[in-house]
Amino acid sequence: MKRSPGERAEGPLTAPAAGGAGSLGGAGGAGSLSGAGGAGSLSGAGNGGSLGRPPVMADVARLAGVSHQTVSRVLNDHPNVRPPTRDKVLAAIRELAYRPNAAARTLVTRRTHTLGVISFDTMLYGPASMLYGFERAAHDSYFVSVASLPALDRRSMLDAVDRFLGQGIEGIVVIATQDTAVAALSHVPAEVPLVAVGCGTKAAVTSVAIDNGAGAFAATRYLLSLGHRTVHHVAGPSSHLDAHERVDGWRRALEEFGAPEPATLVGDWSASSGYELGRELAEDPELTAVFCGNDTMALGVMRALAERGLRVPRDVSIVGFDDVPDAGFYTPPLTTVRQDFGEVGREALNTLIDRMSGAIAAGLRVRIAPELIIRASAAGPPGR
Repeated sequence: MKRSPGERAEGPLTAPAAGGAGSLGGAGGAGSLSGAGGAGSLSGAGNGGSLGRPPVMADVARLAGVSHQTVSRVLNDHPNVRPPTRDKVLAAIRELAYRPNAAARTLVTRRTHTLGVISFDTMLYGPASMLYGFERAAHDSYFVSVASLPALDRRSMLDAVDRFLGQGIEGIVVIATQDTAVAALSHVPAEVPLVAVGCGTKAAVTSVAIDNGAGAFAATRYLLSLGHRTVHHVAGPSSHLDAHERVDGWRRALEEFGAPEPATLVGDWSASSGYELGRELAEDPELTAVFCGNDTMALGVMRALAERGLRVPRDVSIVGFDDVPDAGFYTPPLTTVRQDFGEVGREALNTLIDRMSGAIAAGLRVRIAPELIIRASAAGPPGR
């Protein structure tokens, strides 16, 4: 299945610039000012420590030979600064090890350049990767503050939102993979700039999500196209929205091919649950193909089949979902559905910036198309 980054369910997105790398005074710019020479030099200004005190904006202006207003414009990434002047200011900032006073900048600009992320306390691959993808996307322009909660219910969600707003957070991303989290989002005031991720493609909130249904459909269709009469499914927990959508995609592919629908087996995303369900599947003499709701459960299923003397893919084909970093090193390497969490992070940031600026109204849903990664764990059924 070909991945098309950033496929959208409705409406275009436009992402206004969020400030360049130089906006916090730490990046970019050619050229340097060394020693005490150059325009408007400081005596002994080889580094910030030689001043005997922390450097201030006036020191940067003096070393660069510009006004303090020009230094301020560079720090705030103002477009009306000539590149050579910007380079001189950035070089002076580096040489003096100058760091802007965040509190003072906030008072002047009324911006904290800080975004909040609300998540539940988990080490599951999907939610953890969504958080990492968003932090990477925001790194150059924003600080990111994370609230990891034991549960995402109404009260804890509203408490986290209130705490973030009290800290001057400009926008909030919620990793809402469970149905309780999406329900709690309905109680957040509409004027709060907020984007949910991992909440499925149907939630009635501004959101960015992998199209889990499309990925499950592609995985199941691939197995059926290899000649399997039907495909069994080891699903994730019923409380997780992405598990629901993967079941829907699996079922839709079976219907399209006219294949019988086996009973869904429900795990908890862990390898141990996959192992227990794999032992149950191994008792079925007609078993030839299994689509697993994630790669970790697929690993457990493969172990259970191996203990019963069933070989993958010679006897039973297996396809997973996630493409965890180790998937290519399973025995055999796992065919799976890849989720592009980097793209999820970038789209979540762009969508949140648009909400913060008022460029889009609440309710936009952005879909990210997954990609089927074909390795060696699936083949035609025995005898073909």
